[in-house]
Amino acid sequence: MAQALIAPLITQKLQAPPSINAFDVSDEALKQVEDLYPGVQVSNSIQDSIQGADLIVYAVKPQNIEKVNAEIRRAKEEKGADGVRDDAIILSVAAGTPISNFVEGSLVEKVARSMPNTPAQIGAGVTVWGCTENINAEERKKIKAVLDSFGKSVFVDDEKFIDMSTSISGSGPAYIFLLMEAMIDAGVHMGFSRETATVLVHHTLLGSTKFAMETGEHPAVLRNSVTSPAGTTASAIYELENGKFRTVIKDAIWACYRRSLEMGGKCSQVGPNRVSSDSLFGAGSSMSSDTRSHHPVEPPTGEMKTKS
Repeated sequence: MAQALIAPLITQKLQAPPSINAFDVSDEALKQVEDLYPGVQVSNSIQDSIQGADLIVYAVKPQNIEKVNAEIRRAKEEKGADGVRDDAIILSVAAGTPISNFVEGSLVEKVARSMPNTPAQIGAGVTVWGCTENINAEERKKIKAVLDSFGKSVFVDDEKFIDMSTSISGSGPAYIFLLMEAMIDAGVHMGFSRETATVLVHHTLLGSTKFAMETGEHPAVLRNSVTSPAGTTASAIYELENGKFRTVIKDAIWACYRRSLEMGGKCSQVGPNRVSSDSLFGAGSSMSSDTRSHHPVEPPTGEMKTKS
């Protein structure tokens, strides 16, 4: 994901290569960055990499965030503004980790949290993001430009929607790839070559998505337009419905969302067939108040506001 960020920043002239500094624990990864993006600076430590930076991007695994936070905190405590700029902003692309973890762990007060997805690597991603209130309009505009450089970005006022987006857009490509794999395998089973079956499936998914986006019609309307009474599609849809296709998809999305909450240290007793957090922890507990708004009969407080 880090390299997915670097390429469009350069090609879209948002940043000159010498103004970008990268650090990785892997020397091989840093060598690859130097080879792919001439002019980009690489550092031997986190503290060297962030010195003088106005935007610090966390493109690391969630389990490594604490270590990165500790390094930035140490730079801030030992060197002050010489180690970390007072106006520096952290931009996280890590799943599950809430904004508060970065603020408390790194002592950097301005934090933007985002959830991109894999197609960002080819400039076709979608990223849901939010930030601390102390990030002003001009700074938000710059963050949006960075995120828009590898696809489409959607800003949300409530951080809870970032956890939700992990289960739909963040992990969503994996669901599509699994469907793709199953359709291709079925085509091979019927007698198509794998190459032909792959072309058919790729373009079916691509064309269907484009058609849905351009027409703006509800998916049910589009599905009905393909489904003739007693026809081939109707037979296929019957089997999908009989196999609880919708339920499996929805259960998978809820499971992903719950795991995202767990990774952020939050209660995951949300969604269908889950007991309320009040029952588990008692009314008024911190776990209860953190998760009550995610219960299916009580949606998040306030209407979701997005800015694309």
